[in-house]
Amino acid sequence: MKILVTGGAGYLGSTLVSMLLAEGKHVRVVDVLLHGGESLLGCLGHPAFEFVRGDLTETGVAARAVGGVDAVVHLAAIVGDPACARQPERARTVNLEASLALLGAARTAGVRRFVFASTCSNYGRMKDPSSYVDETSELAPVSLYADTKVAFERTLLAENGLAATPLRFATVYGVSARMRFDLTVNEFTMEMLTKGKLVVFGEQFWRPYIHVRDAARAVAVVLGAAEETVAGRVFNVGSTAENYRKKDLVEMIRPHAPAATVEFVHRDEDPRDYRVSFERFRAALEFQTTRSVADGVAEVAGLVRSGAITDLDAARWRN
Repeated sequence: MKILVTGGAGYLGSTLVSMLLAEGKHVRVVDVLLHGGESLLGCLGHPAFEFVRGDLTETGVAARAVGGVDAVVHLAAIVGDPACARQPERARTVNLEASLALLGAARTAGVRRFVFASTCSNYGRMKDPSSYVDETSELAPVSLYADTKVAFERTLLAENGLAATPLRFATVYGVSARMRFDLTVNEFTMEMLTKGKLVVFGEQFWRPYIHVRDAARAVAVVLGAAEETVAGRVFNVGSTAENYRKKDLVEMIRPHAPAATVEFVHRDEDPRDYRVSFERFRAALEFQTTRSVADGVAEVAGLVRSGAITDLDAARWRN
């Protein structure tokens, strides 16, 4: 199988690319390298690896990228609420318009599969805080980031020209070749260890979490599944047992930073508050996560203590 991974130099993409190459897949990456390309240096000598530096918003890049591939894994995006809020027009162009152009190019090129990285943020704020949302629940995006994901999902699920599968990922954490310290688990762990203090807003609101390697495994599982199992279906990706409140995360980090002080700033209103069920993906593809948030905290704490990254506050570790 020859696979195009858009955004393959990113946090999830760089992890996925290495995994697919190890499985014997031929992988082509297209990436504008907004955050640099160091994450792919270990792949450049691999005979089954191709790299195309390009911006999918530019004419012709999508058509060149999809030529001759069997599947597209579309990760490229302006990722996260803060990044989208800072550049709203760019976010719409990249996350929606370029995605639609890529889909059209893939259809024209005869690509069979299209896997799209969406988000559990699409659920917004659940109506019943005692329950879990699933793939049949109402979508209530409360940010531009989620708006663009929902809009493209709807187009993708109406697609008849190829086997399309949107994956709504839980919030990702863990160590990656393109490390990020602006993701909740990674950020809280780094801050408590290096600064000895942390301010937490809205500690009582729920989110689901998934390790970056499990997220990459989920994509690989979908690519290897029978087409009729995944075509035209949306899946939440994570573990039902890994829904936590921010204050729960703090308690997992405390053993690694017992002297750190934490200030909780209580908020009664937060636009995002959701516990998510991941049973559809587990049942359909027998998918189980292999790492817990506690594992991820220990992993990130080990990275911080190792001194392998010395500029932890640098902008390049954030989106």
